[in-house]
Amino acid sequence: MTHPHLRVETDGPVRTLTLDHPEKRNAQTPSLWAALAEEARSVPEDVRVVVLRGAGDAFSAGIDTAMFSPAGVPGEESVAELARGGPEGIDRGIAAYQQGFTRWAECPAVVVAQVHGYAIGAGFQLALAADLRIAALDAWFAMRETSLGLVPDLGGTGPLVHLVGYARALEICATGRKVSAPEAHAIGLVGSLAPAADLDEATGSLVDALLAAPAPALRALKPLLRAAAAGERADQLARERRAQIGLLQALLGGPAS
Repeated sequence: MTHPHLRVETDGPVRTLTLDHPEKRNAQTPSLWAALAEEARSVPEDVRVVVLRGAGDAFSAGIDTAMFSPAGVPGEESVAELARGGPEGIDRGIAAYQQGFTRWAECPAVVVAQVHGYAIGAGFQLALAADLRIAALDAWFAMRETSLGLVPDLGGTGPLVHLVGYARALEICATGRKVSAPEAHAIGLVGSLAPAADLDEATGSLVDALLAAPAPALRALKPLLRAAAAGERADQLARERRAQIGLLQALLGGPAS
């Protein structure tokens, strides 16, 4: 186990990563993002599909909001500590956090997010970090960062715009509203749906279909299609960080830029 709240299981060519902190609805922290980045970097060549899922009744409730409190989360960098580094420190910190999401695009395996319950904020962005998304009919997605006076900054803005278009992405992020699984499917955010009771089986069927493709072709296809869709990805990540710096400083009473 690489992290106390991340369970990693491998069955032949399939590796399953389970966010495993159900009592906090799989809320995320910097140490979890570091573990996710390391997992993405270390997927062995014989693993062809990675499944990201959540334990309990939700995929992920997003960032652990205790990070915004004065006490923070024991053993984790708090938002206040991040902000004390000034613009350069915030930029470096968020760049490190982003690795837990963006590294999955570079992982040679096809990454499938299996979403049930809800995927909020960082949870939504982790689902967007996958190549494919399958969701239970009871799932819903929301970008709630704007309710905190912030913006999504974990690599999710680019994939969201690519999937649903600029105007719809703006509306989803600015309002922070819930996007139901049927709507997510209709707008292209989710590729397929299944009843909650059948989600594991449906995910298994999708994985089997991916594994039916010849391994070299599948391995070559992912970077080929991502390069066509992503454009200048590093520029978008830098824009996320720049947008967040002033907002984060203002939120914590520091100088706004």
